[in-house]
Amino acid sequence: MERLVRECFRSEGYVFARKAEEIAKERGLSRIARLASNENPRPPSPLAVELGCQALQRVNRYPDEKVRSLLDTLERHYGDYHFVTGVGMDGVIETVIRTLVDPGDRVAISVPTFSFYRLAAVAQGARVEEVRRNADFSVNAETFVRACRGAKLSFLCTPNNPTGTMTPPGELETILEGIDGVLFLDNAYVEFSGVDYLPLLEKYENLIIGRTMSKVYSLAGLRIGYAFVPGWLAPFYTRAATPFTLNTVSSETARGALLDRTHVEETVARVAVWRERFVRECPLPVTSSGANFVMVDVAPHTGDQAVELLAEQGVIVRSCRSFRGLPDHYVRVSIGEDWENELFLSAVRNL
Repeated sequence: MERLVRECFRSEGYVFARKAEEIAKERGLSRIARLASNENPRPPSPLAVELGCQALQRVNRYPDEKVRSLLDTLERHYGDYHFVTGVGMDGVIETVIRTLVDPGDRVAISVPTFSFYRLAAVAQGARVEEVRRNADFSVNAETFVRACRGAKLSFLCTPNNPTGTMTPPGELETILEGIDGVLFLDNAYVEFSGVDYLPLLEKYENLIIGRTMSKVYSLAGLRIGYAFVPGWLAPFYTRAATPFTLNTVSSETARGALLDRTHVEETVARVAVWRERFVRECPLPVTSSGANFVMVDVAPHTGDQAVELLAEQGVIVRSCRSFRGLPDHYVRVSIGEDWENELFLSAVRNL
């Protein structure tokens, strides 16, 4: 019966980082520096935990299908925008594709980048066109616009995963004015960048800005994504979405996280300090980053070889081999706890 499986799911899917527990057991290590998944090492805001625990007592009932309390909190936090939610930004991406893309439609993606855009588009039957970035991983707006002509949907990540590079708002204006479809701007790491892309929403009705609660808000385990969308799209997105997309605990925990600005400010300040130290003290070339990670050129090693060598010293980083369009001599290193970061700086010198 295996022959019935669709062709797009027969090849390799999303590539996950190896689990710390697996590596610790294999190598007999008591603790592992977990720097592969761009997680926030800080626990969630106490207010987020409090509201989540309160919501746990109500899970015998279905959640509010409109997640009205979370949407109200998002509006108070950011202003009068239209919002949609999903199970992680992955869920938002998947639903946007399901809403807009018919089998055979073109989808353009700026690469190298987060692999799920392509996986989700191909699963919907789209024809994907990958648009290479410049040698320094910046986006050439004119090249991207030319590739996007005739594409119903396009994806661009800033700060970009895994390179950490940012696309200036002015370049995005050139893109938004030149394309004839919708641009999905992935802002998963934007809180760490100091760049504000929200003013673009006031000028362009073909822009979606995706966000997540997994990074700066320390809620990766709850899978909470949301997006700023144009008003015309919101009702159609709701029809295409899976019923009861977010559960009660997730939506209430997210509300608490949004209400605690101190947690975010402290996290961003700490990441900025360590990001600078990684650039300054790492003996290998580090790409300038606006995210909570950096990308390191480990040549002449491959990414996989560097991962294994660092794992022997108790440090897990992410090989960038699975990122299409990126040469196989890079690793991505998250900013973790202080001891984890120090251990990485010590271990990487041995490469």
